Amino acid sequence: MDMETLLAYDWGIMAPEFTIIIVATLLSLMDLFLPNHFPRKWFSAFAAMAVLLAFVFTIGQLGQEANMILYDTYRLDLFATSFKLLLLIGAGLVLSLAASYQRKQDQGEFYYLLLTALLGAMMMASSADLITLFVGLELLSIASYILVGLDKHALKSNESAMKYVINGGISTAITLFGFSYLYGLTGSTQLTTISEILPSLIRTPAQGLVIMAFIMTFVGLAFKISTVPFHMWTPDVYEGAPIPVTAFLSIVSKAAGFIIILRVFLTLFGALEGLSLNETFMQSMSLWIGVLAAITMVLGNILALRQHNMKRLFAYSSVAHAGYLLVPLVALSTLTLENIWFYLLVYMFMTAGGLAVIFVLYEKHGTLDLEMFTGLYKRSPALAILMTIFLLSLAGIPGTAGFIGKLNIILGALSTDPAPIILVSIMIAATVLSYVFYFGILVQIYFRSNPFPVTIKLPIVMKTTLWICAIAIVGLGIFPNIALDFYHHHVDLFQITEMLWLSE
Repeated sequence: MDMETLLAYDWGIMAPEFTIIIVATLLSLMDLFLPNHFPRKWFSAFAAMAVLLAFVFTIGQLGQEANMILYDTYRLDLFATSFKLLLLIGAGLVLSLAASYQRKQDQGEFYYLLLTALLGAMMMASSADLITLFVGLELLSIASYILVGLDKHALKSNESAMKYVINGGISTAITLFGFSYLYGLTGSTQLTTISEILPSLIRTPAQGLVIMAFIMTFVGLAFKISTVPFHMWTPDVYEGAPIPVTAFLSIVSKAAGFIIILRVFLTLFGALEGLSLNETFMQSMSLWIGVLAAITMVLGNILALRQHNMKRLFAYSSVAHAGYLLVPLVALSTLTLENIWFYLLVYMFMTAGGLAVIFVLYEKHGTLDLEMFTGLYKRSPALAILMTIFLLSLAGIPGTAGFIGKLNIILGALSTDPAPIILVSIMIAATVLSYVFYFGILVQIYFRSNPFPVTIKLPIVMKTTLWICAIAIVGLGIFPNIALDFYHHHVDLFQITEMLWLSE
């Protein structure tokens, strides 16, 4: 690539990514050269400013025409912009949660590793090529492996990091295996070129290899979003990782997993002719994905019933929510992207809020057992009410954003023809099942005597984070159009849907 070509690119479309990578590099250099006694807690302010600036740049890109640079490997379009906003909101919540944790740990590497992982997720959202996708995926994964093992003196942290590396390595190998099939069949790594060649392979001897490519790629990426039976690493890794890292895995990493699934499968297989007449390839695979979603929803909630460790309970809850988010992918419609986008937004607030309360109680009592909530209402009524809001939203109770998110998914699925009635029924049953363990926590909070004669005072940053999450959940539960109108105003749903999978 000569200098003239290099300068001809519109580098401004990568302003959010440049912001993140520049600050991550500066923080790593500062961590290297600053004396050991310099408090690294100030890094959080730089990291937060980077995320805020990247968010402003991304907001400014809303409504822009689709543009591609770097030989069409990086694409800025409505899909990328809308989901990058989610990633940046999630990263902002994790940073605010980490401010209290890092005040004691004072580890500078936490911030630039988190920014590096965020950069990988943002690159995945804008990828238009399998190689760029894979680079973004690995950037996110490798930084996450190190973050999980950041507490070097904790045996569980080391154990969970090892398990995460092994399972992550297996999933990466399977994903790469699926990508190799796609390259072998089409001779290209560009998503648009692959999507143009794949239709010529249907109803030919190569059709079996196309199916194999789909299955291997989906299985590899299913590890990232923790769907059953590829979820086994989730409770152990969530339990061993520091709580801010658990929040990052549950919020940003899971959102990135769904982003790459949507980008790859809707672009390559959305408009592809199916195995039977008058159906698309995704519709042909919908039974397989639907079974996976159903088992994930049911098993995730059943396994959560047996948990007393709150991190493991939230891990299985995360597995169940991955199943809910697969339902719109089974019932493809023009509402699919909107419903997944809204649910991910809501999920970020309620999970970040729940984990923040767990973090506060763990700091106070030194235990992650369910009993940490016993008599919380008498010790801290405000914290009890905040946790109640988060739990009710996770359970999907009316009046909360979690209810609207689930309702949108159900209505979106029922609007398709034929509607996946059985899958929707399983989702409703799984939601009711989740009431048992969510309400079990509420019983501990309000109806058990207080064994901890201590009062709880919250740092100002933690208090602000909790109230932001609670206000967002209640606000979006009563006025969901605040987020949906913003999305509709800036993102042309029909254009983005046609761009990804409805156009031939």
